[in-house]
Amino acid sequence: MSYSYDDNNIFAKILRGEIPNDTVAESEHSLAFRDISPKAPTHVLVIPKGKYVSFDDFAANASDAEITDFMRLCAKVAKAEGVALDEGNGFRAITNAGNDGVQEVPHFHLHILGGRNIGPMLLMRE
Repeated sequence: MSYSYDDNNIFAKILRGEIPNDTVAESEHSLAFRDISPKAPTHVLVIPKGKYVSFDDFAANASDAEITDFMRLCAKVAKAEGVALDEGNGFRAITNAGNDGVQEVPHFHLHILGGRNIGPMLLMRE
């Protein structure tokens, strides 16, 4: 399955204001909001406002300003949510890409999960 940007994906609709969200923080190039189906006490999604499908698409094609803005907003969210190392016990940052990464929405997004021990990173399957 090939991933291309879909202007009708849920995050594009959120960015256009067509679907409400629980905004945590916003910057010039990025938006952070609570996941509607949280997997941890802190579960915030951070998305760029630009049309990027995955982490590798964003890293290769976003401007320096977009990349810096995104990373700084991630740090701001971790601190505000009390999971940054200077505020709490840490967090996990996850992004999925493509079929093998089990990406569900074709818009780059990073999950910040914390507030409890998240458990092992992966369970190996045969």
